[in-house]
Amino acid sequence: MTAPEIVLRPVISEKSIDESGRGKYTFAVHTDANKIQIKAAIEELYKKENVTVIAVNVLTTKAKEKRRGTKRGRIVGHTTPWRKAIVTLAPGQKIEFFEGV
Repeated sequence: MTAPEIVLRPVISEKSIDESGRGKYTFAVHTDANKIQIKAAIEELYKKENVTVIAVNVLTTKAKEKRRGTKRGRIVGHTTPWRKAIVTLAPGQKIEFFEGV
């Protein structure tokens, strides 16, 4: 897999923006990617900013069941499961994308 296939998008939330001040950045990643691939992909995507990844924490959010009532009865579905990676950079380094948010 290539770096853009591994790292799908940055996760922008209140918690992730707060953690970016501490050098931890959150990304949605491919479900089959491991920590070594994620580390290499982040360093490749942000090599212009010369980032060094110290640690990668990975977690998978499970699908949640969603129900909706309609005229025809109840419809049951679920959200899509996805994988999240929290990447810690070396002290003093930052990713400019998160600084403007």
